[in-house]
Amino acid sequence: MKYMLIMRATDEAFENMGEFDFDKMLETVGAYNDELIRAGVLLAAEGLSDVSEGVVVDYSQEPPVVTDGPYGETKELFNGFYLLNVASIQEAVEWAKRMPMTGPGFKTEIRRVPTIDEFPQDNEWIQKERAWREANGQL
Repeated sequence: MKYMLIMRATDEAFENMGEFDFDKMLETVGAYNDELIRAGVLLAAEGLSDVSEGVVVDYSQEPPVVTDGPYGETKELFNGFYLLNVASIQEAVEWAKRMPMTGPGFKTEIRRVPTIDEFPQDNEWIQKERAWREANGQL
């Protein structure tokens, strides 16, 4: 099963990340990533750029409103993710407990990623997506 480990930090914790020694951070995260790779569970892992480089598209009105970051009233920022292929949510939790770059203000949300097999297979759009995935070696 696929699980996404969504890395979150409060605004303050995210700002304090600038205090970390960058080379040490790369070494620590790299060692963790290597463990995931050697265990055969890592499918993807990405960090995100600073929130000031992003935008929000708000669909609460027509046409949608685009707002540049940083965003007002944030309590937590989504700053990266891991996508793992593990047997259970308990295994995903165990990997999350070992995640580097943690401490006060940091959290990891874990969500299962449903497979295409869980959707109605007679649906035209699911069939098109399955064909696309097969053509691109994703099934």
